[in-house]
This record gives sequence, C-alpha cells and structure tokens, in this order.
Amino acid sequence: MPDDALDPISELSADRLTRLRDDALAAIAAAGDLEALAGVGTEFVKGRSAPLVLAKRSLGALPAAARRTAGQAHQQAVAAVADAFAARQTALEAARDAAVLVAEAVDVTLPTQRLPRGARHPLELIQERIADIFVGMGWEVAEGPEVEASYFNFDALNIPADHPARELQDTLYVAPLGSGVLLRSQTSPVQIRTLLNRPLPVYVISPGKVFRSDTLDATHSPVFHQLEGLVVDRGITLAHLRGTLDHLATELFGPGLRTRLRSSYFPFTEPSAEMDLQCFICGGTGRRRGGDPCTTCKGEGWVEWGGCGLVNPAVLATCGVDPEEYSGFAFGMGIDRTVMALYGIDDIRDLAEGDVRVSLGLGAAEIELADADGKDL
Repeated sequence: MPDDALDPISELSADRLTRLRDDALAAIAAAGDLEALAGVGTEFVKGRSAPLVLAKRSLGALPAAARRTAGQAHQQAVAAVADAFAARQTALEAARDAAVLVAEAVDVTLPTQRLPRGARHPLELIQERIADIFVGMGWEVAEGPEVEASYFNFDALNIPADHPARELQDTLYVAPLGSGVLLRSQTSPVQIRTLLNRPLPVYVISPGKVFRSDTLDATHSPVFHQLEGLVVDRGITLAHLRGTLDHLATELFGPGLRTRLRSSYFPFTEPSAEMDLQCFICGGTGRRRGGDPCTTCKGEGWVEWGGCGLVNPAVLATCGVDPEEYSGFAFGMGIDRTVMALYGIDDIRDLAEGDVRVSLGLGAAEIELADADGKDL
C-alpha cells in the first residue's frame, strides 16, 4: 500500500507505536552477536524502511492538535529502542572481548621450550685467544685495510713483478684492473704499514680477513683469516722465532707439542721456513689408537701450520730500517685451519655456512653423531 494511502492517525496511534517498539525491543534482545545486532539495527532502528522511521513520515499529515501528542509518543518509542540497542551493543562487545581474552590467554607460568642460547663464533674466539697470548708477552695488535694497494701487498714485500701470486688466478683486483688496488691476499701488508708508522722496536700481530681467487671446497675458501706476526729489534735470531712458535703452540694446543721448521722460500723473509706442528690428534706417532693411519696428519705425525723466517733485509730497507742495526722475524698462519684443528672440523665451509652447532663449539664428530640420531641441536 502506498505511503500516501496510509491513515496517519492509525499509523501513529499509541497502540501501533507500542507494538512497533515492542517488536524492535524483542529483535534487539534476540540478537546473539554483533553481526546479528547490526542486521536488527538496519531492520528496526536505522534503516530507511524501519517501521518507526516510516511512521515518522506520517506526522506531517496529522491535524495540528494531534501532531504534538503523536510526535512525543513517537520520540519516546524511538528513544526506548535506541537505548535498548546501545545497551545490547555494549553487552555484546563486552562478551566478545571477554571471549577473546579467554581464547588468546597465555599462561606465563607454564614451562616453555626455549631456543638454545647463541654463542660467539669459534673464529672470533680463537682470534681473540691468540691476541691475548701475544698481548700477555707484551706485543701489540696492528690492523690494516682489507682493500689494499698493490705496493703494500707485493712491491714493498720484495715480491717481483712476474711472481705468479700477482696473477688474476690468485689475486682479486678492484676494477679497473690497472688501478693497483686489490683485496689483500695476505695480512703481510700490515708489516709494511707498521714499520712505516711505528717507532722501533716493533712487536705486533695482525689478525684479519684475506682474499684469494680460490674455489670454495672442503679445504679452500676465497675469504679466510690469517694471523701475521712481526718482530723487528736489535739482535733478533731464528731462536727467538722458534721460541715464540713453541710458546704459541703450547698455549693453544696444550703442553708437550713440538714445532719444527722446514727450509722454504718466501720473498719477504730470508732465510724462510715452513713451520709444522706435531699432530695434536695422534701425538706425532702418525697412528690412531686402533693402529690406523692418522687422517689429520696423513700418517706423517706433523701438520703444516704456516710460513715464517727472518725478515728480508730488502724489506727492512724499503721501510727505512737499517738492516745492519736491526733484524727481525715474521710468521703467518691460517686462523681457519687452527680453528678446524682445535674443534675437529674437517670442512672449512662449516665455518661460514651458519650451522649454529659450530658456534656452540661442537666438533665434527659430535655434529655427525647428532645428524645420525636425527637430533635438532
């Protein structure tokens, strides 16, 4: 029936307004959640077709005498419905919030399975341990840039222009190729910078990263760590070098291990030697307890540790040091290899691939056993 055909008096009668109010209140009370209440609001309270909204349109058609009374009755009905709607909405919101608190409650008193504590990387620990050993002897720690000039990396170290170490197959140059800038292939450039910048005598070590054009495999890495040691003073001999290396080996691997020097050649030392360490696994016998050959030293009883020698007089002269008055020794070793030896790690890639078990100090045998058992350490 069209709105203009409705009887305004019957539309706004007290009985009809009471019935419309009661229907709305019943629907509001029956709404079980906020979504249902929103539908009730559209149907009975705020919607354009809500009965009380439609009834209000008939007010203008009433005689003036009846309009005021009907308007007041209509407002009372609308107010009652609006108050009931707001109260129901508040109650449903409180119930929803209470249910969320229960559903998402966390009992902080319950025990939980915590992640294992992290640890500092063995490379960093051993590097600091070595530094502490030398600082305890009165030495200093020197540092140098990782992006180095070829003069410090090669020329000042008495490495000839045609030496294979300068080739692209060994050294990583920074573009352009003829710039003479490279990623240092050894920590030896720190020797030159130290002699140029520090007063004599000099007793320094220089641990740090070095870079080579090597393919990553079990025993090689394009980025690894070296330790360089340098002494320049009056009256320095090979005996001082040998005593220093013996002391370092004892402090790192325990008492009783011996070192040995084998004749070798390096452009920046003269005489030069390879230094070997008595095998810390088999004790130098070349055999394991069961009689099998030791895999660490390949049955030889010795493990190669690094290079060393007396500083070449030409290097001293290049740095402005009188080789007639001063002498010195230098040595270098791979920190990665030292860590592998101390922790029983047989693959250098384990040091860089983020296995948390390496950082926790587990050796290769322990990691292999854990993997076999399916344990998540």
